[in-house]
Amino acid sequence: MSEWLGHAIASPALLLMAAGLVLAMTPRLVHAIWLLAVPVAALALLWALPTGLHGQLSLFGFDLTTLRVDGLSRIWATIFIIGSFLCGLYALHVDDRIQHVASLVYAGAAVGAVLAGDLVTLFIFWEATAISSVFLIWARRSVRAHIVGLRYLVIQVISGLLLMVGTIIHYRETGSTAFDHLGLEVAGGWLIFLAFGIKAAFPLLHNWVQDAYPESTPTGTVVLSIYTTKLAIYSLARGFAGTEILITIGAVMTLFPIFFAVIENDLRRVLAYSLNNQLGFMVVGIGIGTPLAMNGAAAHAFAHILYKGLLFMSMGAVLYRVGTVKASELGGLYKSMPFTTVFCIVGSMSISAFPLFSGFVTKSMILTAAAENHHWIAWCALLVASAGVLDHSGIKVPFFSFFAHDAGYRVKEAPLNMLAAMAITAALCIGIGVYPAPLYAILPFDVPYSPYTTAHVVNQLQLLLFAALAFVALFRSGLYPPEVRGLNIDSDWIYRRALPFTVSAVRWALMRARDAAIGVLTIGLGGARRRIEASFGARGVMARTWTTGVMLLWVTALLAAYLWLYY
Repeated sequence: MSEWLGHAIASPALLLMAAGLVLAMTPRLVHAIWLLAVPVAALALLWALPTGLHGQLSLFGFDLTTLRVDGLSRIWATIFIIGSFLCGLYALHVDDRIQHVASLVYAGAAVGAVLAGDLVTLFIFWEATAISSVFLIWARRSVRAHIVGLRYLVIQVISGLLLMVGTIIHYRETGSTAFDHLGLEVAGGWLIFLAFGIKAAFPLLHNWVQDAYPESTPTGTVVLSIYTTKLAIYSLARGFAGTEILITIGAVMTLFPIFFAVIENDLRRVLAYSLNNQLGFMVVGIGIGTPLAMNGAAAHAFAHILYKGLLFMSMGAVLYRVGTVKASELGGLYKSMPFTTVFCIVGSMSISAFPLFSGFVTKSMILTAAAENHHWIAWCALLVASAGVLDHSGIKVPFFSFFAHDAGYRVKEAPLNMLAAMAITAALCIGIGVYPAPLYAILPFDVPYSPYTTAHVVNQLQLLLFAALAFVALFRSGLYPPEVRGLNIDSDWIYRRALPFTVSAVRWALMRARDAAIGVLTIGLGGARRRIEASFGARGVMARTWTTGVMLLWVTALLAAYLWLYY
């Protein structure tokens, strides 16, 4: 027990969570130092931990491993802690204790989940991420944010419930709660897979992302974009690597957001859709399951947290200064916010996988793995998705925010701490793209890979060029969907429109069937009643006075029938 307590004290996850709780009781003056110093200490603790299993104990008959350090968990924990530092810097100007506490606890819970060596520990941190993150939505302090936060919490709790039930079934079937490769051979594995799928925003399970993230505060959305979905990607990589159904799921994830992102007016919702798109690349890599594909999924998650965080930071700065991120209401902000404009363009070029930017050196690994393993349909889907993400996140977001028409806004540049956070993140996006060796060195598998081959560079530049020309041609010809105010309900259409319509149609059909049956029954009963009255009524045949001869005839007939049946 003393050994476990020693490792618990050295756990970067518990350090972040405890620091968040302490922050709730500290003066506002020390918040800045606390938000920056704690992630630095947590990162130092993480890399001081030796590879292996730590913090092992028995609890209620379960053998728990609360701290597992290996190549897969270390890279995810590293980028989660870096993200915590950047988010803390980005939010230094915010005078909201709830947001700061929730951000640190949320980051610590996510780190604890990726370091968990068993499903019980994973479940505990899994639920902690759900409970802590919802406060970042409620911190917007609006009626809509309250409603959206409740829906978000319900969905996250359902995911946790599936994980708990799946863990119980898996334990009964295998006798183990170890969080290693789980597979889909047993029922418990399917429930756990669905729990991960909800948080990974699988198709038809995804709309909570577009619903919740844009309703958070300008700084809270950045935090939300880092942890929940990428924790689910890590969990899939740990438990379901090489599961081929993930290739199909991931390919669909890369494609369907393109349409919705193009027609969406809220630019933070556009980025939420592109988040789905990029998650699909990671899911495909996990489904392929080879060392190169797994490295690609891990590296792309690392890069994605940075460039997607940078894009959300730039839109958060616009929202903070202008009060809106509706594409139909923005334009010309490059005059007032030049630094934010540059940082947004860096994020856009990174997510679009331009050479010398981070997305190029990570996304190409997954494409190469798909081609090497002859998954040509998935490979084609990834290519189409790569072109699509340029149109909606690479061009649409910066173009309609900072260029297009001049909306007349003359505002201050983003606060200095916001600019500093964006500058560091942009430098990391460029640095990884120019020199990816340090990132490749901490990937879980030792697989040599060089992104800067002539074929890779030329093919990617051609793809980007044609995608850019398509955008220009559609925009100049007026065929590009106009930016108009509206609400895109996406897959919510199923239960907001289709399900009520179906229920109403079935109800109407049943009522018509009931009325028709009653009508037929009424007609039939009426005819029967008339026939009965004609026979047995006061004036019916049976009510007449019959002669003795007729009665004798009926008695003789009945007697003959009885004798015939008897003999």
